[in-house]
Amino acid sequence: MTAATTAAATAVVNIGSLVTNDPALGDGPLGLLADAAVVFEGDRVAWVGATGAAPAADTAYDAAGRALLPGFVDSHSHLLFAGDRTREFAARMSGRPYTAGGIRTTVAATRAATDAELAANLARFVREMLRQGTTTLETKSGYGLTAADESRALRVAAEQVAGVEEVTYLGAHVVAPEYADDPAAYVDLVTGEMLDACAPYARWIDVFCEKGAFDGDQARAVLTAGKARGLTPRVHANQLSYGPGVQLAVELEAASADHLTHLSDADVAALASGATVATFLPGCEFSTRAVYPDVRRVLDAGATVALSTDCNPGSSFTSSMPFCVAVAVREMGMTPDEAVWSATAGGAAALRRTDVGRLAPGARADAALLDAPSHVHLAYRPGVPLVAEVWRRGERLPGAGGN
Repeated sequence: MTAATTAAATAVVNIGSLVTNDPALGDGPLGLLADAAVVFEGDRVAWVGATGAAPAADTAYDAAGRALLPGFVDSHSHLLFAGDRTREFAARMSGRPYTAGGIRTTVAATRAATDAELAANLARFVREMLRQGTTTLETKSGYGLTAADESRALRVAAEQVAGVEEVTYLGAHVVAPEYADDPAAYVDLVTGEMLDACAPYARWIDVFCEKGAFDGDQARAVLTAGKARGLTPRVHANQLSYGPGVQLAVELEAASADHLTHLSDADVAALASGATVATFLPGCEFSTRAVYPDVRRVLDAGATVALSTDCNPGSSFTSSMPFCVAVAVREMGMTPDEAVWSATAGGAAALRRTDVGRLAPGARADAALLDAPSHVHLAYRPGVPLVAEVWRRGERLPGAGGN
């Protein structure tokens, strides 16, 4: 903090356990500090340290021994949709396997929705995520599958809904029903007219590289065209089966390869050797009764790992990062520390962000206060609404927490 700074300062004091995600500030990879304080100045973290050494601030909030961690960074969601797929879920729980075919049901409903309806639905999910401590999120198109519907969805996200910072063009979600007999023509649309309409509203381009969606050659064409327009690749990879998605993501320097339910040893080695973040989506396996991936082997290989919700109406209709942390610890071989890091700093890495996912001087002032003494309670007490307070850009959000 400097005398010349005029932004209002808020000190959060008496933090029982502070997750900074900066090993230089505290213990271990989480940079843990006990009996800590953090000072927000405007929308940035200005100071971190012991409560007894905290500088004066305009206002103070007493954490009363509870845990504070960076706001969750949800780097993979599908919130631009309309309609409901309850029947599909109920059928799946009765034994019908998930095959991704239900996406077309959401496409029909999304095409029929107005811009206002899409914006209201998206805003509702953003508020829902904020209440659970998510302060940065990515969302995708992919339920319009025409140039007009894909571009309007991205425009709604980019221009109309506060809180959405990371927008991804996913015209290559599945082949549009009108092109069922000519998928090559649909790829031409995705890489041509549709890309032209969508690129101004997006930072990222994604593709579902999977049997029943797009093969390796088609996915390469989509991602290469997006890169030529200045969009950075992301890949839905190896969700339903082994395939070329991971190798393609690493080759094309995608920011992340997501899902990764089926990984060969070569896939794991590729993820460990490059900058592509391995993003796991526990809610998807939970909701589809698929086999959980073994994240332990990916972590032990040295790859960077992120956790995300994959919030979507078909295969993972949860917006809760705390829930995903708990499932990752219980079912996917992660420790509580690894899961929390992956849901915060890991998500930031998947979005190539250095300003979020940590609580260190210069970072954005995004934080979640738990009604618990430690971040471990996120896995220890699954399903409990532990997020008591949320700060985003230094502003405490009224009524944002779970209590």
